[in-house]
Amino acid sequence: MNPEIIAVTQRIVDRSKASRARYLSRIAQAGGSQRARTSLPCGNLAHGFAACSASDKSKLTAAKQANIAIVSAYNDMLSAHQPYQDYPQKIKAVIAEQGHVAQFAGGVPAMCDGITQGEPGMELSLFSRDVIAMSAAVALSHNMFDGVLYLGICDKIVPGLLIGALSFGHLPAIFVPAGPMPSGLPNAEKARVRQLFAEGKIGREELLKAESASYHSAGTCTFYGTANSNQMLLEIMGLQLPGSSFVNPGTELRDRLTEEAAKQVLKYSAASEDYRPIGKVIDEKAMVNGLVGLLATGGSTNQALHLVAIARAAGVNITMDDFSDLSEVVPVISRIYPNGLADINRFHAVGGMPFLISTMLDNGFLHEDVLTIAANGTLADYRKEPKLAETGLDWHNAPAQSLDNNVLRAANDPFSQHGGLQAMKGNIGDAIVKTSAVKPEHQKIEAPARVFDSQQQFNAAFKAGELYCDFIGVVRFQGPKANGMPELHKLTAPLGALQDKGYKVALVTDGRMSGASGKVAAAIHLIPEASEGGFIGKVCDGDMIRLDATTGELQVLVDETEFNNRPQAQYSGENVQFGTGRELFSMFRNNVSDASAGACVLGSLADEE
Repeated sequence: MNPEIIAVTQRIVDRSKASRARYLSRIAQAGGSQRARTSLPCGNLAHGFAACSASDKSKLTAAKQANIAIVSAYNDMLSAHQPYQDYPQKIKAVIAEQGHVAQFAGGVPAMCDGITQGEPGMELSLFSRDVIAMSAAVALSHNMFDGVLYLGICDKIVPGLLIGALSFGHLPAIFVPAGPMPSGLPNAEKARVRQLFAEGKIGREELLKAESASYHSAGTCTFYGTANSNQMLLEIMGLQLPGSSFVNPGTELRDRLTEEAAKQVLKYSAASEDYRPIGKVIDEKAMVNGLVGLLATGGSTNQALHLVAIARAAGVNITMDDFSDLSEVVPVISRIYPNGLADINRFHAVGGMPFLISTMLDNGFLHEDVLTIAANGTLADYRKEPKLAETGLDWHNAPAQSLDNNVLRAANDPFSQHGGLQAMKGNIGDAIVKTSAVKPEHQKIEAPARVFDSQQQFNAAFKAGELYCDFIGVVRFQGPKANGMPELHKLTAPLGALQDKGYKVALVTDGRMSGASGKVAAAIHLIPEASEGGFIGKVCDGDMIRLDATTGELQVLVDETEFNNRPQAQYSGENVQFGTGRELFSMFRNNVSDASAGACVLGSLADEE
């Protein structure tokens, strides 16, 4: 093992000792010595299986058969989740063939950041993660189940489901993917068209044609944003079947993998001899494997929030310094848009997750001795990929070499020795910057500030021709307490266009950027946020700012006394407290943690120190 990975892991173990012990004690108590439903009073149990067939009622009355919960994020508007429509019936049929029962325990909401980008609904997006976690808990609250299958893919949905799953950490759990849509218009071409539209060189009709050619069918979007980063994380942390993340929907292989997941969860249920609760699968080493996978693939910056929140739900305390220190030694070995030209289907075809995990294991960057849901229970199982066979599925070793070194490389021949995520510190606060898609010449910027209180104000200035110069955009009052921390995706096209014209530009914000953003240096998730008195609220137009993503320096180059004595700015944007359901989330805004704790509303064992 790489010594720095060992050191960071041990640091996390030591930091989490008390909270992790509390978590394990609580899931042991929740599991108890009896199967869940056997302790239910007769009236409660009768309610729990009232709508079941006579055969299923008989099985659920007995102690030896398992009852598997299905928790789904299905809706037919979101392309990634539309394939889940018939999964519950398929799963129930497979589990019935094995002599057990599955019940659809509940659905969780699922919203699409791609639909809400730049719209008021985007201000509900991050908070939807916590709503999903709570919804999953409600689905499992009936105490009827011996294991869970989770159906979810996108942005806040997988983190929410996983946080909810960890609150029922005594139950075995497997996540069941649906796969990416087939490749459409190349992502680089889509980005080019967006920039042309931002510059006023093409109209809305041409833009919509390009967008529709890119997002064209059922399945996950094919760029490497938060949704596909989620799938990578679930696999590398041992919660999905090996090689299952990026198989297209509607294929026979996809169907067989869904059936196999249903069979697999039965092997680990409380009714089996090989009990594997999810609270034991997700531990400190599994979380480090997730961080390493994120860095090695140049994944979504949203995961810097989600992984912290997920870890805390399991009693594990990780920090941005852990991300940054691991980034110093973890190599970038994949190039998937926006970090390259390939899409996720190409990544999968040239070797995908089995090759990535194999080469990272071989070079000492991943913990192999973790508990997983794969057959032999370690990460070594994830060196294999599934193939169709007469009896169902066969598992074959990953390719010995990548089939395209422009997309995926061995860990000893990386694209970059640095993992592409840098912690930023300075007199304005702490932030992170993703460097894996930023060319070296754009990673260090010193320029005057242009200050805005919303992305709408920024875009108005761009359309008015005021930003054709070197500058660092400071977009504040975008943190979780201000307005729910929406992604500022509408800044991507104008910033990219300005950089392409030769201007030196960068972004500093207490908000988020899209998981698919990347080519412009952006110091994001800044804490303290402006609405909490953070010094980002003291920055004025014309202040020189130094943003150095190679060293982690983020400084406002103003006399210290003058800067400290400046009054705090007051928000000048539109009202964000009402409309599109935002008034329903005032409790969330008032109680959310800062970005360093995952921008989470839910309490965790880490808060009980």
